[in-house]
Amino acid sequence: MTTVDTRPAATADPATRDVTAHDDTLRDAPATSEGTLVGWLTASDHKIIGRLYFAGGVLGLFGVLAVNIILGIERVDGDNLALDANAFSQLFDAQRIGLVFGTLIPLGLGAAVVATPLQLGARALAFPRLAMLGFWLWLGGMVLTIVALARDGGTLGGDPDMVDLYIVGMALMAIGVTATAGAVGTTVLTTRAPGMTMRRVPFFAWSALVTAIGYVLVMPVFVGVLVYLFVDHRNSRTAFDGNSGIAVWAGWLFTQPATYLFALPAIGLLAESLPVTFKKRTPARGVMYGGLTLIGIAAFAAVTQQQIQRLPWAGSELNLDDLDDKVRDLVPYSMFNLLPILGMIVVVLMGLVLAKPGRDAAGDRVGGFQLTPAFVFSFFGYGMVLVGMLGTVLYAVDDLGLQGTVFEEAVLVYVAYGAVLGAMGAIAHWMPKISGHALSNGAAIPLALLGVAATVLAAFPHYIAGFLDQPSGVSYADGDLALWNVLSLVGHSLMAITVLAFLGLVAARARREADAGDDPWHGHTIEWATTSPAPSENFVDVPQIRSAEPMLDFERSEGVGS
Repeated sequence: MTTVDTRPAATADPATRDVTAHDDTLRDAPATSEGTLVGWLTASDHKIIGRLYFAGGVLGLFGVLAVNIILGIERVDGDNLALDANAFSQLFDAQRIGLVFGTLIPLGLGAAVVATPLQLGARALAFPRLAMLGFWLWLGGMVLTIVALARDGGTLGGDPDMVDLYIVGMALMAIGVTATAGAVGTTVLTTRAPGMTMRRVPFFAWSALVTAIGYVLVMPVFVGVLVYLFVDHRNSRTAFDGNSGIAVWAGWLFTQPATYLFALPAIGLLAESLPVTFKKRTPARGVMYGGLTLIGIAAFAAVTQQQIQRLPWAGSELNLDDLDDKVRDLVPYSMFNLLPILGMIVVVLMGLVLAKPGRDAAGDRVGGFQLTPAFVFSFFGYGMVLVGMLGTVLYAVDDLGLQGTVFEEAVLVYVAYGAVLGAMGAIAHWMPKISGHALSNGAAIPLALLGVAATVLAAFPHYIAGFLDQPSGVSYADGDLALWNVLSLVGHSLMAITVLAFLGLVAARARREADAGDDPWHGHTIEWATTSPAPSENFVDVPQIRSAEPMLDFERSEGVGS
């Protein structure tokens, strides 16, 4: 079932409007009006709400990059070059909070809020005021968390009031994320254009739905845990070990496999860009939906409060007497750690299917290849996230002795920075619909390669240091490990340069006259039928969807492209 906006501006009968007509009523639509500052702060336009999340995510990213650089300096030299030794626990807390709540979540939500209604042919986001409220709750919670960490709060903080504020700040962020995710999920389920069945939902919108459902499942559990921790900390501090128990009882949200859920929109962008890159329809769309959904299974690891599980058979010989117990342990391990990897493999296998040339029913050759910024960034981001997932499997093997080392931190960096590359791809991909500008491949490809180099340098040396037993959560490593810490420091610095260069490129394009065109990437989905930039209500008339690739149908009917 779908619902559509019935306001006067959309009273034209949608059944009489065929998207393949592609007439000039869309091209003559007014551009989005951003209005005053007050208009931005209270906006109901999903494109503004999404941009606010993007801005918050970028600020959070710069904050965590600064933290990672400071930690890198401290690990290279034990003379406390940057901060007093008492601040180390707050730095490590800030690193986790910054990578997850400050970067992964707002960037993914920003992409979902901006793109999902456009992809569905909807004129607005469902419950836009709720989504905007969610943003302000997230931002307010982030500010409170930063204040608490700056004033000796956090998991090992010495100020009880600031520890309480730290818990409250995280709870506010989780509530805000739930509110916005609920609006996104409701949009996919109920606010679709006529003809947009669930089997025709674009792949990115599907990944946004899976992510939103995951948030709605996970975040209330996280808030419930924080309520217990807050009550315990305010009173006896015996049930959950006071502030030292925060990392034990609530740390599952900031480690793997829960973080896979937060990186899912980046994988959804790759699935979205693959058919555009290879100029073909996606066969067996259900398989791609299934692959993205398998990655979302990581949400159940968070719901059950599971951190990285140890491989149950490692370090012991197979004993038939306890085979039943070992199989019971293996089932949740495989579900939470291996099924998301299977989902990643499904997505890339579908890409290989699309890459194979084929012929249509008339015997004409179909397919081809075109690079787009979305494909370049999301492909490399996918690779980094997959390396992080595979690292999680290694971390779980007891015999390797990686528990308690910097190896797990490196896994999180791989996942987070890979998702950052995906977010850059999302900004580049839908930038025409936001501002009317487009990034060229000549600028995007070097930045994507620099981002990959930065991610590998930031994370892989700590993979090696983990095998060399460098402990996590300490400011100074043994001198024999200095090389790996220096390389990691260089990687975090390179990522800062990559993000700054990308933002500079976006700002430079924004100063030019809008000239991207309505469909610069020859996209397949309905958002490329409206103007660039899109009007405040996305479409003048609600479009009629007749296939999963309406714009591809239009191009081929007009003899455009292959």
